[in-house]
Amino acid sequence: MGNSGLKQHYDTAKKTGTLTLSKRKLDEFPPNLRALAPLLRTLDLSENKFLHLPSELKDFTLLKQLNISHNRLTDLPEEMGALVKLECLNASSNQLKMLPFSLSNLTHLKQVNLSDNCIKEFPFMFCGLKHLDVLDLSKNKLTDVPDAASGLHVTELNLNQNQISIISRKLAQCSRLKTLRLEENCLQVHAIPVTILKDSKVSILALDGNLFEMKQFADLDGYEQYMERYTAVKKKMF
Repeated sequence: MGNSGLKQHYDTAKKTGTLTLSKRKLDEFPPNLRALAPLLRTLDLSENKFLHLPSELKDFTLLKQLNISHNRLTDLPEEMGALVKLECLNASSNQLKMLPFSLSNLTHLKQVNLSDNCIKEFPFMFCGLKHLDVLDLSKNKLTDVPDAASGLHVTELNLNQNQISIISRKLAQCSRLKTLRLEENCLQVHAIPVTILKDSKVSILALDGNLFEMKQFADLDGYEQYMERYTAVKKKMF
C-alpha cells in the first residue's frame, strides 16, 4: 500500500494516538511516520520485514505500547532507551541475539515479550524495573538463570522452551515472583533450588518436559511447602 493508501491511517492516528502498520511489507519507516512522533502512544509495526529499527525511534517519546513482533530484527537500537513512557514492548518472533542496556531506562515497563528469538544471555537490563510484571523469554537459547536474576520484580517469568540446566538459588529472592514457567528445558531434578520450594512466593512452578519425572519432583525437600502455596492459589480461583 502506497503513501496515499496510508493517509487515512495517519489522519486517524493524529486524533487517536494509535497507528497500526502491520503486514505492510515495510523494511524502513515511511516518511510520514516521523511527523507523528510527538503524538503516538501506540505503534504496531508487527509482521513486516524490518532488519533494524532507525535511530529516529528515540523521537517517539510518548509511546506506551510498541509492537515490533514478527519481523527480522537482529538487534534493537540503543536509542530505545529514550522511550521512557513505554509500558508494553512486544518484540517476539524476531532474530534478536542481544539487547541494548539502555532498556534499563524504561522504568514504566509492565510487560515485555521477547519469546521466539535467539537470546543466549539472561537480559540483566530488566532487573530493577519495579513496575515490570511479566517477562516472557520463552523459545530462546538461554542455558542458565544467573544470580543477577534475583533483581527482577516480575510476578511472572516465562522461560519455557529454552536450554536451561542451571537455576540460581537466589531466584527465590524475587519478592513478587509467583509464576515461574520452566517447561521443556534441560533441567535435572536436583537443579531445582530448594529455596524456590521453601523460601519463595512462587505458587505456580511449571516443569513439564524436563529431564525428570514429575514424581521425582514430588520427592524433593520443600515440595510440601510449595504445594501449600499452589493449593491456596487454586482455591482462590474457584
